[in-house]
Amino acid sequence: NEAGMGSTPHAHAVAKVQYPAQQGLMGIVSVFIDTFVVLNMTALVIFVTGALDGTTTGIALTQKAFSTGLGAFGIKFVAICLLFFAFSTIIGWYFFGETNVKALFHGKKAARICYGVIALVFIAVGATQKVSLVWDMSDMFNGLMVIPNLLAVLALSNIVAKFAKDDHTLTGE
Repeated sequence: NEAGMGSTPHAHAVAKVQYPAQQGLMGIVSVFIDTFVVLNMTALVIFVTGALDGTTTGIALTQKAFSTGLGAFGIKFVAICLLFFAFSTIIGWYFFGETNVKALFHGKKAARICYGVIALVFIAVGATQKVSLVWDMSDMFNGLMVIPNLLAVLALSNIVAKFAKDDHTLTGE
């Protein structure tokens, strides 16, 4: 979970809203739904089904819990959820990367094509590697993403505060 690391501002930045703070509130709601609702529901399933045995971890623990609760369909359910999670993550991260390439190279088509090829190569290579390596690499790059995003948040905090103060939808005026 990369909630709060700054991976989704690209998506929120292109939203068409009257006040920027409205989209900021949507970002907060999405983090709440993902981090609090979905993750806690998964944890509750693990606890209620008694799947927590101290040795099983990660997706195997989730599969064990759902198969305990839903039978053979539980493993299929988790696999379907993982398919949608993986697919939407690849699409989302591609969009974020392409948005950055457009900004850095001023929309040059050759840069976007090069980025697309590089992304496809990494997807293909990632699909052939050990899952633990792919997750470790993902975690590392998510962690590295925090550094420039934190610097940007600090640098832009006064502007954000001004928008929030001027946004009448937040103050109720």
